[in-house]
Formats: sequence, structure tokens, C-alpha cells
Amino acid sequence: MEKLAKLGAVAAGAYARHEKHEARKDPEHARSHKIKEKIAATVAVGSAGFAIHEHHKKKEAKKNANSLS
Repeated sequence: MEKLAKLGAVAAGAYARHEKHEARKDPEHARSHKIKEKIAATVAVGSAGFAIHEHHKKKEAKKNANSLS
């Protein structure tokens, strides 16, 4: 799950950058592109947070398994 969350963060970040570029390139629809950019950036942050959560959960499980042995 951690790797999938990292991949999601990268993809959402790339999409946010794309929408930022489109907002500059297409001033007629800039508002729509800016909204999509903000949503994609929020998804990227959430996905990165989930990746960190999964990483810590994995470390905790490994620590608990070592202490039981």
C-alpha cells in the first residue's frame, strides 16, 4: 500500500502541475484549471500523508515482531 500511495502522490502532483500550466495557457478557462489544480494538490498531499502513515505502520509491525521473537 505504501508504494501505491507514493505513486498516487506523484501522479496527483504531476496532474496539478499540468493544470497550473493549462491555466496560464488557456486564460478563458483559467478558473476551471485552477480549481482542478487545487484539488489535485490536495489529493497529492493526502496520498503522501497516507504513504507516511503506512510506512510508520510497517515499521511498528516489524518492531513488534522483533520484540516477540
